[in-house]
Amino acid sequence: MEDYVGRLMAGYAGGEFKIGWDAGNGAAGPIVDRLVKLLPGEHHTLYTEVDGRFPNHHPDPTEEKNLADLKKLVIEKGLDFGLAFDGDGDRIGAIDGKGRVIWGDQLLAILAEPVLREEPGATIIADVKASQALYDRVAELGGKPLMWKTGHSLIKTKMKETNSPLAGEMSGHIFFAHDYYGFDDAQYAAIRLIRAVRLLGGSLTALRDKMPEMVNTPEMRFQVDESRKFAVVDEVLDRLEKEGADVNRTDGARVNTADGWWLLRASNTQDVLVARAEAKDQAGLDRLMDQIDGQLAASGLKRGPQAAH
Repeated sequence: MEDYVGRLMAGYAGGEFKIGWDAGNGAAGPIVDRLVKLLPGEHHTLYTEVDGRFPNHHPDPTEEKNLADLKKLVIEKGLDFGLAFDGDGDRIGAIDGKGRVIWGDQLLAILAEPVLREEPGATIIADVKASQALYDRVAELGGKPLMWKTGHSLIKTKMKETNSPLAGEMSGHIFFAHDYYGFDDAQYAAIRLIRAVRLLGGSLTALRDKMPEMVNTPEMRFQVDESRKFAVVDEVLDRLEKEGADVNRTDGARVNTADGWWLLRASNTQDVLVARAEAKDQAGLDRLMDQIDGQLAASGLKRGPQAAH
C-alpha cells in the first residue's frame, strides 16, 4: 500500500484544495486515509473503514442517491469538491462545490484537456452512453473522439489498438495510459482530476458551469428475457435502417435526430436492455423517449419497471 500511494503521489502537481472523500466502506478506504495525509490542502473523509456489508450506503458513485452524504459534507464545510469511489476502487464519482454531480463523461471532458495539451491529436475513447457534448469537446480540443462499446475489457483493448492515452465510461471507469498503465484506477483518476482542476483554472464548479446544459435521462434498465435481448436490438436496427434513420451500430443502436440522440443496447452481463436519451430541451427529450417506446412496442415490449442496478 505504501508503494502504491507513493506511486499515486509521484510528481504530484495538483495544488491545494479543500476536498471531501467518500470511500463508501469499500477497498479505496485505506488508500484514501493514506493519501489525504500526504496531499496539501484540507481533506475530510467518509466511510474509509472497509466493511463489505456497506452499512452507510451502496458504494456505486454513479447513483446520485449514494452521494447524499458527500454532498452534505461538501456544502456544510464549504469544500471545493467531493470524490467518491465504488466497492473495489476502479470507478470514480465526483461532485462540485455546489453539490452537482460531475458525471463520467463530464469528468472525461475535464481530464482530456491537459492530456491533449501534452499529446495533441490523440484519440480519446468513451462508451456509447456518453454525451455528444463530450465527443464535441474532445474534437474542439484537437483530439480524436472515438465512441466504443461499453465494458472495461473492450475499452482497454481499443486503447491498445489506437494508442489512446485516455478513455472513460459513464459508469465512472477512467483509464489512463498517459503517464500510467492503461487500466481503470479510480484513486489515480482522483489525483489526475485534482491536477486537471488546478491546470484549468482552479475551480471544478466553474468548469461545470461552462459545460453545455443538456437534458438527459439516467441509464434506464429494464428486464427482458435473455433469449430476446439481442434479438430486440437487431429488430430495432432493421426497422431504423428501413426508415433511413441516422444510426451508429457500435454497441446496440445509437440514433441521432435533430433533437439529440437515444440509445438502446443489450447488457453484456445481465438480462436487461439499457436505454438512454439526451436532448437540448425537455420537449426534445420527450420526443426521443416516444421513439424508444415506439421501437420497444414494435418488438412487443414496453419500458417496464427499472431493473435494480
